[in-house]
Amino acid sequence: MMPPAAADVLAMAGEQVLTAARSVWPGADVLPGPVTPSVTSYVQRLTVDGRDLYAKVSVCGVSLVSLLRGACGGLATVRARQAAYLVSPGSLMAREAVQLRTLAGPARLGTVALAGYDRGVLFTEPVPGLTLADLIEAEPGRTRELLDLVVRDVAKGLARAGVAEAVESAPIRERGISGTFARKFNGLSGGVYLRQTGHGEALDTVVTRLRRARRIPPAPGRTVVFGDLKPEHATFLMGDGRPVYLDPGLMRGHAVADTAKLVSRLTLGLIAHHPAATVVVLGGIDSFVRASARRLPAEERTGWLRELVLLVLMDTLNIMTTYLTAPADLPLSARAAGVRDRARHVVDLLDHATAPLDATEDPATWWRLYLTRVREALAT
Repeated sequence: MMPPAAADVLAMAGEQVLTAARSVWPGADVLPGPVTPSVTSYVQRLTVDGRDLYAKVSVCGVSLVSLLRGACGGLATVRARQAAYLVSPGSLMAREAVQLRTLAGPARLGTVALAGYDRGVLFTEPVPGLTLADLIEAEPGRTRELLDLVVRDVAKGLARAGVAEAVESAPIRERGISGTFARKFNGLSGGVYLRQTGHGEALDTVVTRLRRARRIPPAPGRTVVFGDLKPEHATFLMGDGRPVYLDPGLMRGHAVADTAKLVSRLTLGLIAHHPAATVVVLGGIDSFVRASARRLPAEERTGWLRELVLLVLMDTLNIMTTYLTAPADLPLSARAAGVRDRARHVVDLLDHATAPLDATEDPATWWRLYLTRVREALAT
């Protein structure tokens, strides 16, 4: 059975967005706008009686890349599965709607305004301002300060009363780094998947090293984490120093998970686009990580730094392989395209940065060598 074409899947999702919008706002003038490039969910701008909104829908609960590679069958099967998924109370967008209310409610964090939810489609208002990634690029000397602000703000909010209970009812574990790594690189299918990237042999070695280093995973985390704290998921409003968060993946996990995703995606952005002052930004990342470790009790520092490095490497592998296996007819964001264009350098980074995992148990050495490999990637 042939996998569905991207154009057909995107058209189907666009129809579902319009149907849901007309259900939420009956009689309103609904005008579809441009589709935002994404490898995960379908995201589209639209206006409802002149009001700008974003609509988001998950197709069959898997990434668009997996779907277009045939994970859910052909188009007819995808349509049937999607019809059932949209009305499921456990659909990804249903849980994300709950989580946005949790962020705005008991967590008391700044978050994107939820405009509506219907038939598996989530509607939110745009957030004007600069993302964390954009702000760091504009003010590289503030890298450590900005990272510290975001991580502390999120941790404080998610530790508030009532948050853990709300998360238990609607966790989004799909966006976790460890879970994604385990799903993507499990068994024989993992090897087949790696070969489709064009760098199968080198990446198979990377996966093996990461598995060995994490043979005994850390105890299950009891901390509530944001789960998908990418630099573009924190936006600073004009004139307001506190960030607004979007696209949560709240779940219980290791407290370092959010820091790891921020570090992974920021360094990938540096490699992909070589913005000005890359040395300053990387120095700020290093300073932030070291300061974060120093604040921990001495007996926790080694475990925290060990998990940080492993999660950074896992996340880098997770997202790069997604970009590399995306079908040619699926539009990619500028960041995703940049990573794909410089994939050889990222593969070398992963290969060289995972080699010390077999040679030493010292996480401080792992971190220093990871930064060295990032600098080498930036120099090429």
